[in-house]
Amino acid sequence: MRPHRAWLAPLVVLLVLPAGPAQGDPRDDKKRVDAAVATAASILEGATERAQEAAKSLAAANAELPAARDRAAAARGEVAAAEVAANTARREAEAAEKELAAASARHEASARKVDAARERVGTFAESVYKGSDLVSFNLLISARTPVDVAERFGYVERVMSTEKEALDGFVAARRTAKQAENDASLAQRRAEAARLAAEQALAEARAAQAAADAAVAEVTALAGQREEALAVAEQERDASLAKYEEAKAEAERVERELREWEDRQKVSRPGGQTPTVRPGARFLMPVQGWKSSDFGMRYDPYYKVWQLHAGVDIAAGGGQPIYAAADGRVIRAGWNGGYGNYTCISHGRYQGRGLSTCYAHQSRILVSPGQQVRRGQVIGRVGTTGASTGYHLHFEVRLSGTPVQPLKWLPGCLC
Repeated sequence: MRPHRAWLAPLVVLLVLPAGPAQGDPRDDKKRVDAAVATAASILEGATERAQEAAKSLAAANAELPAARDRAAAARGEVAAAEVAANTARREAEAAEKELAAASARHEASARKVDAARERVGTFAESVYKGSDLVSFNLLISARTPVDVAERFGYVERVMSTEKEALDGFVAARRTAKQAENDASLAQRRAEAARLAAEQALAEARAAQAAADAAVAEVTALAGQREEALAVAEQERDASLAKYEEAKAEAERVERELREWEDRQKVSRPGGQTPTVRPGARFLMPVQGWKSSDFGMRYDPYYKVWQLHAGVDIAAGGGQPIYAAADGRVIRAGWNGGYGNYTCISHGRYQGRGLSTCYAHQSRILVSPGQQVRRGQVIGRVGTTGASTGYHLHFEVRLSGTPVQPLKWLPGCLC
């Protein structure tokens, strides 16, 4: 097998279309891919079927891969941000749990102190209450002076007052500890909620990354077929070049036959009896559809061949009616190699030259040579015969057999 990479390199440049915004409408991505495939298909329309399929496969891979890589990169960025948020939330939750544990411990210690103080005060108060007479009597007996009596009674009151103050302080401390515990509990719940939300966001981001990575893997696998596609193109090189030569010969033969037909009309119709088309006349749209490929020279990057695309392609559903663009006489109607089912109609003379229209790739031909047709008459059905990559009408306008730009003769809206 001959080396193929050098002479096939332009294909990659030609078939890679610019990637749109990664976060845009997915329908835009599909349109871009479809456009790339359509471009590849139209450029290699004259090549063999295997070469056409290789080109379309490569074009689809090249068009899809950049957007898929962008989506994967964006997803990885989301995962990184989600991981940072999740880690922060986890740390906050852990700190809140520690604070809650410390506050609970402080509250429990305060509660124990309150209980102990309350027990002491209660016991002392109970003893004083139950044995008040005895206590007073003992104090009076043991007192040596009236001053001692007063001091001893004051001592009892001070003890009672001190115990009560201690109890009040412990109660206040317990309230403070309980408030701290409540605040810590609220903080802990908020931190836990934040942690759960962060974990959920992280899970969603990881799912998005997995989807994007899967898309990249799928498209990368398709792009991995590049060598295979190039190898197929190399294998089909001789056959495709032969088809290009055949198509070129067909085009020259059609042009020659149309000129010869016009010359015969001059002889058979002396005196200028051939109908004349007025300058500025416009044709009827031959089929309802949309332009998929334009008129002009096209370069096949696989095989480095320039070829004239002699008409405009109008994509339409298979079987749709094809209308005569203007009044005229059918010059030819039948199979014509890469054109498939092919019909040409003469419309007379325009500025001294013979004017004709031709209709290729039909599924059915509904007229015959020599038949007179009227503008808008159904002359065939849309198909994909010959060197065609899908249902469409290849429509040509010719002057003295030479192809010219059809769009100048059709409605600007193509409707």
